[in-house]
Formats: sequence, structure tokens, C-alpha cells
Amino acid sequence: MCRICVFAGTTEGRRLVEFLSGQPVSVCVCVATEYGKALMPRSGNVEVSTGRLDASGMRALFEARRFDAVIDATHPFAVEVSENLVAACAATGTPYHRLNRNAGDACEGAVLVDSIEAAAGYLADHPGKALLATGSKELAPYTRVEGYRDRFYPRVLPMRSSLEACEAAGFSPAHILAMQGPFSTEMNAAMLRAVGAEWLVTKASGSSGGFAEKLEAARQAGARCIVIGRPAQREGLDYAGMVRWLCGRYGLRAAPEVAVVGIGMGARDTLTFEADRVLREADCVIGARRMLEAVAGYGKPEFAEITPERIVARIGEHPEFRRIAVVMSGDTGFYSGAKRLLPLLSGISVRVIPGLSTLQVLCARAQTGWEDVHTVSLHGREGSVVPELMKWGRVFVLTDGTDAVQRICRDLCAADMGAAMVTVGERLSYEDEKVTRGTAVELIGHVCAPLSAMLLEYPTGVGALSVGLPDEAFLRDPGAEGSRPVPMTKSEVRAVDLSKLRLTEDALVYDIGAGTGSVSVELALNCPRGRVYAIECREEAAKLIERNARKFGLCNLEVVRGTAPEALEALPVPSHAFIGGSSGNLDAIVGALLAKNPEVRIVINAIALETVGEIAEIARARGFADCEIVQLSLARGKRAGRYHLMTGLNPVTIASMQRRKGGAPDED
Repeated sequence: MCRICVFAGTTEGRRLVEFLSGQPVSVCVCVATEYGKALMPRSGNVEVSTGRLDASGMRALFEARRFDAVIDATHPFAVEVSENLVAACAATGTPYHRLNRNAGDACEGAVLVDSIEAAAGYLADHPGKALLATGSKELAPYTRVEGYRDRFYPRVLPMRSSLEACEAAGFSPAHILAMQGPFSTEMNAAMLRAVGAEWLVTKASGSSGGFAEKLEAARQAGARCIVIGRPAQREGLDYAGMVRWLCGRYGLRAAPEVAVVGIGMGARDTLTFEADRVLREADCVIGARRMLEAVAGYGKPEFAEITPERIVARIGEHPEFRRIAVVMSGDTGFYSGAKRLLPLLSGISVRVIPGLSTLQVLCARAQTGWEDVHTVSLHGREGSVVPELMKWGRVFVLTDGTDAVQRICRDLCAADMGAAMVTVGERLSYEDEKVTRGTAVELIGHVCAPLSAMLLEYPTGVGALSVGLPDEAFLRDPGAEGSRPVPMTKSEVRAVDLSKLRLTEDALVYDIGAGTGSVSVELALNCPRGRVYAIECREEAAKLIERNARKFGLCNLEVVRGTAPEALEALPVPSHAFIGGSSGNLDAIVGALLAKNPEVRIVINAIALETVGEIAEIARARGFADCEIVQLSLARGKRAGRYHLMTGLNPVTIASMQRRKGGAPDED
């Protein structure tokens, strides 16, 4: 097992030790104080040594332990320590490697100096209180500034030695801020405001030292920064490069922790506190470009990836990143890419951080609840919301394109639902957010932003019934002068037919002999993710089916002109079939259906007794042992003066049949 020594005095050093803990290496960590030891991870392969070592102490340690590598992860300003390490490694023949800190953000608007003495000298000539974020080791230069006890507030580590250094320098306890960093922008700003600081003195500590957060906090609090530039760093590797080198040199493997983060609508204000914390603690961020732009400012390495496969590949390509944030728009459980990503992350430690969904925000803007709202996404998909609104009464829609509102409102008006209330939310959470409310008729010309959503409300629609729509809901006049109404399956019969079919949402259904299309329409309404083919040989009836499909806004209903079974040949494999009319080809139709799918579920309507007998014979000959046949006798009330009389309708026989799983004919 290889032996590695890490001199860890920085955040990068602690991160490196965290990466090495649990790996097949022996790690000796050298820190100056007991406090530094307390920050190190506890692991069986990690030994932590405390105490400051001079050049001779380092040399003795290296001669006794014979390390395979020494990694210098001390602070960029600890120049003397680094020089001693280089000398001790050279004297003992131990390989030396420098872990450098990233440069960090630019210092626009800050006062740049090259030492603490220069910073103190600048403050001596410029009045105002100052927050000193330069540590406890070099407080002496500040004490030479007149009135320093009243003006300056040193922020130091919560250690006895730090407090003793502040006391020795003459600072009162009321002016000492003893806390462990790095600090968030909000925390820095709160401290500056609390002490009334006009100045913030800091070293150019880089991203790991929270440098960007200090600069932004000073801007928010109205304070100016005095930045002490760092000494030139030795040639070395940054954290990412060091981890890659260790993995390649010693065969180590990273154990990433992935957080899938819902970031809300896109504006920073919609981030939850948990999402903000995860992003602040992350080593890198992965997501679509728009998502990365929405969470810009955390100073983390970013990778623009959209597909789950590429996101997983990125994670594998960068073993140096332990804490990885994958950002998703809205909420991770609401039409989110997280659904496809999570199965690909099996074997990796994963957390899912929910966010605000567009549904939540739009309903909040509309001042309404959303517990009874049905959700539909037309983002990158074709479809109509008319069937959904008929069924549910309240529907939320994710849209796609600037003409989305116009298209949906046109569909609603075509279905005689122009009175439906429509709430449109455009660019929700952004400064130019816009919420518009009106009827479908009023908004039929509305041009919307690409990032839009809609809430549709039509609680009095015919969709209160899931099956068996009223007969009057359908168009029956074929439109040609002198033509008679096309026969239609009655509401009560349709309800039983659909019950016997046992549809699924993604069913592919044939309606053979479709007539007016009343059964086709109900089939399409009840399998919104499937498809219905209405087979009809009469042109006037085919046109009527198309008119009814348009009325109900059904994009999943297609009319096929022709006679079965020939008209079935080019169609996809059915999962279900309804036969309302066979033109004398019933046996051939059933045979064609079984040839396409031996397990197809078939429901047949019959009025003539001869047809009932034919069904029974087909069921026996084709191997359907469990053919269920029921007869439905209906009578509807009709007003006659002061009385109501029951008028009988033709009895209808309904046969349903399906072979057992496997498709082989059932045994008698």
C-alpha cells in the first residue's frame, strides 16, 4: 500500500483528505492545530498529526516514514512552510507535489495591496469601520492605526489561540467575530451590516476561500474591499488535476455523491434554501445551458449536458468532483428529466432535491388550489387538451411555442368550449413575468412567450361522464342534402362496450364499422396515450367521424376508409378491437385480428339473432373457450301528456372474447 503525506491547511487540503479517506492508501495528514485536526474526516486509513513543523522536523518525519509522495496543500500565503517542505523533500528524496488554489474572481472596484502592512496603512488614511478577514496571525499592523480598537472587527477561527492573539493585540471581545468559514454571501453581508463596516479587508483567497462571496457581500452591503494579493504560487496542480493524477498513479476511484436539484422557474428567487445550500457545497454543476445560466454565480465548474446518458458520462469523466449537482428546471418530480436520469445512477449515492413546479407557481398567481388539477405536457409533443378538459374540468398545460395559446383556444372553440376560462402564465418568476386571464374566445389571438403554461377550467363540460356520453353530444347529420342520419350506438350500450373492452391508456384500438364515430370518440377519450383507427366504408359516415373527432379535439383518432378485413392490413398491431358492423365478413375480420395479435381483446355488437349464432360458432371454432355474451335490453322514458311511458329500444347482444396469455387457442 502506498503512503501519502498531506500538509493540509486549506479547504482544498481537507477536500483532498476526504477523497483519500477509504481509498487503498495510507494517509498521514499534518495540521498545525487541534482545531485543524477536528475538521479532518475520520477513517481507518487516515492518521492526523498536529503541531507546527520546521524544516528539520519535516526532514525527520520524511526519513522515518518514507512516503511515496508529499502533497503540499498549505495556504497560498504560507510561503515559508512551502519552502521548508520543498527543502525537506529534496534532502530525503521524497517526491513533492503542490496543490494550488484556483485564482478566483476578478477584483473590480477593490483596492489592491501587496501586504497586510499596506492594507493597514491604507486604512490609516481612510476613515470608517472595517471587517478584518485576514486571520489572527498578523494583527500587529492594524494596531498601529489610530483608534483601531473602535474601528476594526477581526474575524478569526473559533480557537483559543486565535482569541488569545486578538486579546494580545488589544481587541475587545465585543469586536471579535470567532467563526469557521467559508461564508456565504448572505452571511458576509449580514456581518458587514451588523458592525456597520465601510471596509472589508481580505486576502485573495480564491473560490475555495469564499473570495467571490466576500466581494459580492461587500457590494450588497455598500462596503469597499481591500484585497491583499497572494504571492506567486509554485508550479503544481489544482484540486481537480491532483485527484486525476492520484487516480491514474495509484489506481484510486472516486465515490461521487450526486444531488439532482430542482431549481424552480429559473429566477434565483425560486430556489429553495436546500437547493441553494447544495449548490454552494457542490464541486461542479451539470445541466442544460439554460439551467446553468439560471444558477450562475456559484463559481463552480459547469458542464452543459442535456441527455441523461451524457450527464452520467460527465460524472464518470471527472473523478475529482465528489459532490455533483445536476440541475433540472422546476420540480424533479414534475415532467422532469430526473425520471430518466435516476435509473442510470444506480450504484451511486444520490439525493433528489425538489423544487417549485410551474403548476404550483401558476396556481399561486391565479390564487387557486391545484389538488384537483389534471396535468398535461405539450412541450415537444403533439396533442389536444380538449378530451382532458372534458374529462377533468381543470387542466394544467405545459406549452411549446409562441402560438400555443392560440392553438389550444382554437381547439376549445371548435369543440363548443369557447366559454372555458384560460389563465396563461408567461416567463413565470422572471422580471417580465406576465399572467393573463380570459375565456378561450377572448384569448384565441393571444401570442405567448415560449416559456408559458396554461390553466384551463371548464367544470360544466360533458366530460363529467367518463363513458357513455349523451347521444346529443355527437354530430349525426352527414351534411349532404337529403341524407339520412347515420346510425349510432346508443349511450348506454357504449358504456357497456367500453367496460367490456377493458381499455388501457396506451391502447391501440380498431373500431370496425364505426358509423357516426360515437364509439371511436369514446375510445379515443379513454386511451389518451394510445391511438384509435375508425374503419368505415361509407364516405358520408367517414366524413362525419372526422367532424366528430374535430369537435372533441381528438388527435389520436384516425379515420380509415375501406372494408374490413382488407382495410386492416396496413394498420399497426391492435391491442383491442370493437366490431359494430362487419358487412357479412365477421369470421374473416376475427381471423385477421388474431393474425395480427393472437391476444387481441375483441368486443362485438349484434342485433340480429343470426349474428349472435355466428359469434358463438366463431368463438368455438377460433378457440375462445371464455366467450362472454350478454344481452342488453333498454327502455327510455318518454313524456305522454301528464304521464311518462317507457319506450323500448332494440335489444343488443354484446360478446367479448380474448385468448389466454400466450396467444394459443383455448382448449374446449
